[in-house]
Amino acid sequence: MTTAVAIDLDGALGDTRPLWEEFLADAARRFGSISPLEPKALPADRGAAAVELDAWAASGVGDWRAALERFAEDRAPVYLRPDGEASAALRSLAAVGARLGVFTDAPEPLARVALAQLGASRRIESLETGAGARERLLAHLGPDAAVAASREDLVKISRDA
Repeated sequence: MTTAVAIDLDGALGDTRPLWEEFLADAARRFGSISPLEPKALPADRGAAAVELDAWAASGVGDWRAALERFAEDRAPVYLRPDGEASAALRSLAAVGARLGVFTDAPEPLARVALAQLGASRRIESLETGAGARERLLAHLGPDAAVAASREDLVKISRDA
């Protein structure tokens, strides 16, 4: 029986990258007069990009993470929709007592908004975000945790549980 599952937010539940990219374009427009930002120059790894955004924000932009959260709350319904198959898999795993965790390289505000929009928040025990999120989550869940990198993985794990 599967006792713990580490779930890739973007691969198995809902891809947050398009919403992230729209936020970066909006931030570049909105805050460009304070401090220029070139979204395409940021690292693809969002954990590394967040470090660069922290330095960018220190030049007078302010709390970009709060701006990301507000932006995501406003636009998440356009980008993220709950998937019936993934939702059923989460319910099934929770029903058998599996510990569920989610990992993503996305910043925490975006990940939390996404989980809420996807209807997964209440079933998730732990969330790890940023650089090294998968490794931290697996350390928390234990060495026997299954990994669901895709929706298909999540469904298969739930059927086998």
